[in-house]
This record gives sequence, structure tokens and C-alpha cells, in this order.
Amino acid sequence: MGTYQPLIYKIATEPHEFELIHRLNYRTFVEEIPQHSANREKRLIDRFHEENTYIVCMNGAELLGMVALRGQRPFSLDFKFDNLDSYVPENSKPVEIRLLAIEPRYRKTSVLLGILLRGVEVARARGYDIALISGTTRQTKLYQHFGFEPFGPLVGTPEAMFQPMYLTWDAFEAQVGALLERRERLQESANFLPGPVAVSKKVREAFAQNPASHRSESFGVMLEEVKAALRSLTGAGDVVILQGSGTLANDVIGAQLSLCGQPGVVLANGEFGERLCDHARRFRLDHVIYDAGWGKAFDLGKIDRLLTRRPQVRWLWAVHCETSTGVLNDLEALKSLSRRHHLNLCIDCVSSIGALNVNLSGVRLAAGTSGKAIAALPGLSMVFIGGEVVPRGRLPRYLDLAAYMCPGVPYTMSSNLLAALRVALTAVGTARYNAIANAAHRLRSQLDRYKIDIVAPHSISAPHVLTIALPEEIDPSAVAEELASRGILVAHASDYLRHRNLIQICLMGEFTTSALDRAALILAGEVRGARAA
Repeated sequence: MGTYQPLIYKIATEPHEFELIHRLNYRTFVEEIPQHSANREKRLIDRFHEENTYIVCMNGAELLGMVALRGQRPFSLDFKFDNLDSYVPENSKPVEIRLLAIEPRYRKTSVLLGILLRGVEVARARGYDIALISGTTRQTKLYQHFGFEPFGPLVGTPEAMFQPMYLTWDAFEAQVGALLERRERLQESANFLPGPVAVSKKVREAFAQNPASHRSESFGVMLEEVKAALRSLTGAGDVVILQGSGTLANDVIGAQLSLCGQPGVVLANGEFGERLCDHARRFRLDHVIYDAGWGKAFDLGKIDRLLTRRPQVRWLWAVHCETSTGVLNDLEALKSLSRRHHLNLCIDCVSSIGALNVNLSGVRLAAGTSGKAIAALPGLSMVFIGGEVVPRGRLPRYLDLAAYMCPGVPYTMSSNLLAALRVALTAVGTARYNAIANAAHRLRSQLDRYKIDIVAPHSISAPHVLTIALPEEIDPSAVAEELASRGILVAHASDYLRHRNLIQICLMGEFTTSALDRAALILAGEVRGARAA
């Protein structure tokens, strides 16, 4: 696949552009709509070619669509009506729109709208105030969708019938405004990033409330409601809320482990497991690393043997959902392993809580966040607690978990973020888990059918994170830009994705299945195009 090129809407001026116009004209008005006779050259030069101004949509050297503007009378419609002017608004200055043609595979895209926008802009600049068209009866509803008004009887032949129509600029702007507003709504619902995620209207409204003091009674009540909801959701014994990202929550866990003075094991099979290794290194923890490799399942037998050889190990630290690869590590198996070896199990649940049922009973410490699968706004994180906490006073204040084990919060916290989190938590539960799982199954089936490679095998994959390995010849940034131009946001810009030629579709926030279907279809087209090149 070549480098991504944005679509260009312009007036045709170059010889090669006119050659492409003649060939698209033939394919549309000879082969598809039998309006003209076939010829060996497969070129159709319009009889008014020298008087036409062609508006074209170009993708590099490829012509995707066109339309011709012609202001010189008589129009083609003048030959079909005795008094054409009697059908249109009085004292208007019309321009005729002819030869509207879009390549079939681009007809359900924004190409038609782009051509019409550019065409109206050119016509308006030349002093015309109304456009006339003979629209194929196959697309009458589509023309009316853009503001065209039918007039007079049908014209043409039984094989190729056309409906005369006119378009005023006011009608066009009204219809286009509604279309663009609808597109913006669709774009808002097509955020497949791992963060920030698309959030509901109720969450946004909660965030927009006037801020309250973190020392106020109302804040204290809201905080306790959020903590109770989090405990109920996860089965954790206790939880504290922090002002910061999931990285802060893992720093607080690392700080707690640094106080125990005992050795441990860190498990890794992707970017975020490697980041836990970095947390351990920065806190100078006595630890060894078990690295299964990117996108691989943990070999529990190997880990068991490692722990048996190191009876002094007292803690185990791992990621539940490895967001970089889409692998879902087996939390229950890690709990069983920890019980057998009498270990304190610490888990990064930053990307899993909110997307699937996460049971933290039997987990010593776990990290979570507001801005991913819970589908609130980023800015708050949480540490779930399943045991005693080392007394305060031996760690930097912001990293001291014991400092948060008090009524209220020890430091300033945004009431707006907390209010948004409270509302988001009301939507988390079995219904949401099932909706994500069903959508993920549908998406994965489509990608499998299109022979698009997914990093995590189905047996160990998280339902809400699909990491896609693109062929070497495909630029992930180009694919992401093409999807973004269609209103679909996917993850691709992180270094760990770019270096491995990966993109991600994540079902963490608000989404629609129609947007997922569009994403899969566009992605398949990009991959097919690259393989055919």
C-alpha cells in the first residue's frame, strides 16, 4: 500500500484528469446506465465537454468521482422542456449540473458530499444561485437527501429515465448542516481507543457540575458511595481513590512492596508487564522477572517451578489484561498459585475492571483507573486492598497508601471527576460485560473472515482489546488516518504499537456495532489493497 493520501476536491485542469473523466463517463453512462452507445475505446466525451467545468475528487492519480457544471444556455434540459424557466424560481440564475458519477466502491462514503460542496462553492462564486439536474430515477431519494426538488415530468428513455430537479443554496446548506451534525454524532460514538474513551452523556453532565470542596460533606458522601460501588463490583475488602492515573496506583503498590523487604517475582508478557518490571526496578525491589514473551500465555508450570526453587519469595506482581497485546491473563490461576506458595498477589487491573467480571477476593493489592473500561473520565485511580497496610510515615506522602486510609481524602481531589466516576459505575455490570463480549465476538469473526491477524489467540484474549498485526508493507499510521477520516479512532500512536506494526480496536467506552462493522470493513479494504499491490 502506498503512503496515505488525503482526498483532493478540485477543478479538473490536467490532460490525464480529462482522460479519467471520459473513462468514468463511459463506465457510468454506457455500461451502468444505458444512456449512450458502446464503443471500442471505452471513452465517452460529453457533447458539451468544451463548455463544462468539471469538479473531481482525486485520491493521488485515481479519480473517485466527478460532476460537470455548465452555465451556457441552452441547457440539455432546454431541449426536453418547452419552457424550462417556468419550472424554477423566478429571476434565478441557473447553472446545470451534469455527469454526476462516483466510482461504485465510493458511493457510500463522503465523496459525493465533498463533490457537491465544492461544486456549489464554485457555482456560487460565479454568480449562479440555483442548480438544475437530470437525476437518474435510481437515485431520486439520494438527490432529495441533499435538498434537490423534483419538477416536471420524467425525461429520457425507458432504459434510462431521469427526474429533472433543482437545488437552491439555502436548501443545500440546510440539508448538509443536518448531515454534518449527524456525522459528528457518529464520530463521537466511534472512539475505539484504550483511553481516553467515549463516555456517556450522563457522565459528561455529571462532570460539568459546579466543583465542590473535597472537605465538604457532600463530597464525603459521594466518595463513600463510589468506594462502596467499587467494593461491590470487585469483592475487594477495601479501596482508596487517588488523584492520578493508573501509573500512580502501581507506584503506590510498588511503594508498599518496598516496605516489606522481601523478594518477589514480576510476570510480563507485554508492554504493561514490562512496566511493572520498571516499577520494581525503580523501587529497588528484590525481584526476579518471568517474561513469557509478547502475546504469549504464562506457563503456570514454569512459574510454579520457579517459585518452588525460590521459597523465600513472598509476593507476585502481574497484569490482568495486558492492554498492549489483548492477552487476558488467568487471574484465578494466579490466585491459586499464590495460595499454594503463600504469596501476596498484586495485580494491575487498570484495563480490565469495567469490561468483565473481576473478582479481587484473595488479591493483596490491585490497581484500577477511572478512564478506561469503567468509561468515566481519566484522572482518578484506585488501589484495592485485601489485607493489612503498613503504617504511614515511611514513604513519600503521595505514595503512602496508609495516608489514604482515613475518612475522606488526604489531598485535593476533583469533585467533578468523582461525580463522573460515580455515574459511570452505575452502568457497569453483567449487561455491559455481555454487550462487550457479544460485540467482540462479532468483530473477531469479521476480522477472521477477512484474514486479518489478531495478536492474542482466542483462547487467551480479552474480550475488549483486539490488537491487530498488520503486514509489513502496511503503514499503521496510514490505516489509522484513513479510519479517522471516516470518523473511527483506533490506537496506533504509542511507541510499543508503532515499533511492532500494530493497531488496536478497544471496546472500553461507549460504542455502536454499526461503527464496529464500518471499522472492520475499512480495515479489510486497506489490507486487501496492500496484498494486491
